[in-house]
Amino acid sequence: MEIKIVKQGIKRTELVDIAKKQFGDLVKAVVDIEKCIMAVGPDLHSDGEILLEKKEGSKREHIWGINLRLEEDELVEFDSVINLKPAFNNRSRDVENSEIRKKIKEIVNNLII
Repeated sequence: MEIKIVKQGIKRTELVDIAKKQFGDLVKAVVDIEKCIMAVGPDLHSDGEILLEKKEGSKREHIWGINLRLEEDELVEFDSVINLKPAFNNRSRDVENSEIRKKIKEIVNNLII
């Protein structure tokens, strides 16, 4: 599956198509909270992280892995191995900082049209 970098927006229907080709109702995504962009559709969050670093110059401390649960009330699920960042004060697969969680949700909501 090709990973798509989203800067301007992505239609929910396109996310549904990506999900059907991969995990059913789930799309993996990686969000850069500094650049307010995301990469959608990687098989592994780390693939999206690497793509954002190489193509967009993103920095690890600003990149967070999420799952988009398209059929759930709560769209954003914070669960990814790339979120393990002890050097940046995050010691779990979750996103522990509430301000970062809020920023991620804002970016996701702004990019999904």
